[in-house]
Amino acid sequence: MPDLTHLAVEYLATAVILLDDEARVVYFNPAAENLFDVSGKNMQGHTVQQVFTHTEQLASAMQHAMQNDASYIEHDLTLGTHAHGKLHLRCTATPLQFSKQYLLLEFHQIDRSLKLAREEQMLEQTQANRLLLRNLAHEIKNPLGGIRGAAQLLEQELDKPALQEYTQVIVQEADRLRILMETLLSPQNGSHNSALNVHEVLDRVRSLVLAEMPEGLVIQQDYDVSLPPLIGDKEQLIQAVLNIVRNAAQAMQWKGIIVMRTRIARQVTLSKRLHRLALKVQIIDSGPGIPDELQDKIFYPLVSGRADGHGLGLSLAQDYVNQHHGTIEFESEPGNTCFTVQLPLP
Repeated sequence: MPDLTHLAVEYLATAVILLDDEARVVYFNPAAENLFDVSGKNMQGHTVQQVFTHTEQLASAMQHAMQNDASYIEHDLTLGTHAHGKLHLRCTATPLQFSKQYLLLEFHQIDRSLKLAREEQMLEQTQANRLLLRNLAHEIKNPLGGIRGAAQLLEQELDKPALQEYTQVIVQEADRLRILMETLLSPQNGSHNSALNVHEVLDRVRSLVLAEMPEGLVIQQDYDVSLPPLIGDKEQLIQAVLNIVRNAAQAMQWKGIIVMRTRIARQVTLSKRLHRLALKVQIIDSGPGIPDELQDKIFYPLVSGRADGHGLGLSLAQDYVNQHHGTIEFESEPGNTCFTVQLPLP
């Protein structure tokens, strides 16, 4: 591929694969690596059948393009991948002639527009959640001062030290709730962004969760150690990931396997902006899965699948991730629930 052409294709948001005359991979651009979740260098020299599964439609499109020496578009192509199962794509196959015959494949994910619409809906939902939490925090904070004051007055009237200990508990818990409410009322004002290693965040979360339940729960680490530093608020990110992991552990009743995985993502649209590089953090658990009736509202505040849950954990996690201009999504079925957090890299 000529140098200028190669440079242009590198920056395309469209997934592009170049094949030689034997249908072997010559080149994957970064958008294709991200779409199919593979390394282009590792795929070089492999045939289409070795790279993908369910290639019948793709092979037919390639054959049609080569036979007619013209571009051929398959508007509804189902292509199997080892990372994602099956993807629904629109594929354009175009013959090219340089020193020898090549075939250029361009892929567009059909549900990409649906994904962007869903991201827009989640951003609006996050803003609504934040407003609801602020109103809720305001309503809770107001009576806390009265509760604290009444407990102090009651303590002055009690003669027994043992009874005074109870009033001290009321005062201390009122102070703790006040601090929590102030955090909810102004979550953005307390941000302290700096360069950080995301694996330090994940290791801290792992230590905290295992300290709560050291037996029965296994948290595995699947890290890409080559990831560059992230710019963000370390405490907010710890809290966001902690809420996701703790939810997973509670759903499994603290018995099962949780995998924390990090990868690089390329050519990703986050908060309506295209980012050449992004950090992908996945939290995968082997629990029972999220019930179907909760999947559309799992990020709503006060929505929980547990009788003793308050339904704030995932809502706050979503808020913190959005403050970092990232996204949080999930896929869930019995035995495999995966929350994916993507954050832009500088």
